[in-house]
Amino acid sequence: MTQSVLIDTINHVRVLTLNRPERLNALDSSIQDGLAAAFADIEADPHVRAVVLTGAGRGFCAGADLLSNINPEGGPRDLGASIDAHYNPLVRRMRALPKPIICAVNGVAAGAGANLALAGDIIIAAHSANFTQAFIRIGLMPDAGGTFFLPRSVGDAQARALAMLGETISAEQALACGMIAKLFPDEGFMDAIMTIAHSLAAKPPHALAAIKAALNAASSQTLDAQLDLERDLQRKLGYTADFAEGVAAFREKRPAKFIGA
Repeated sequence: MTQSVLIDTINHVRVLTLNRPERLNALDSSIQDGLAAAFADIEADPHVRAVVLTGAGRGFCAGADLLSNINPEGGPRDLGASIDAHYNPLVRRMRALPKPIICAVNGVAAGAGANLALAGDIIIAAHSANFTQAFIRIGLMPDAGGTFFLPRSVGDAQARALAMLGETISAEQALACGMIAKLFPDEGFMDAIMTIAHSLAAKPPHALAAIKAALNAASSQTLDAQLDLERDLQRKLGYTADFAEGVAAFREKRPAKFIGA
């Protein structure tokens, strides 16, 4: 049986590849279970310092696999149960992971697939990529964090238009509106992604985890609470060996070698 999520480790970078190219990597139970297991392993593995999530073939992820998940009896079904069991735990796990996640969008990113990409920390697209909040086309609303991530990345007006109209936007448009961080040509795309991933993996892990934790908290806190959180996280970082190494490297005018201590 073909693995639905391919897993590779290159130095300190764990690469996860959604592997149902014949279905544009649409999310079924095999991919959902594979991602849950993969992220659990990443959490427990101190060797992994950065993550890349991408798709095989010409798509990143086409969203939920409606054909495999269809109700054979027709009629309504409890979509909330599937969200509770699969989508929400995955998004929460990705956001809580104290390691940076690069979502490398190499093609179609639609519905929950688009929002899976937005759950990453750094979203990078190939020129051939496109993004669609396709939910409205089948009588649904964005899930998998879409109503949280979209307004924070593109603003309220754009988020409402994308969600309600269900229009497809190009990678260039996604970059222009702030949905993604970087855009690279299709040729050499994964080489460019891995260069960034290895750069992240060489940075101080505790500092990256603190940045992620602070940014996660920022949208729901007052300024006073956020200032206190910054103080508390910075205090912890001040006692790390990586901070001492960073200062020493600065003084000695050499590259720092961070070990995550």
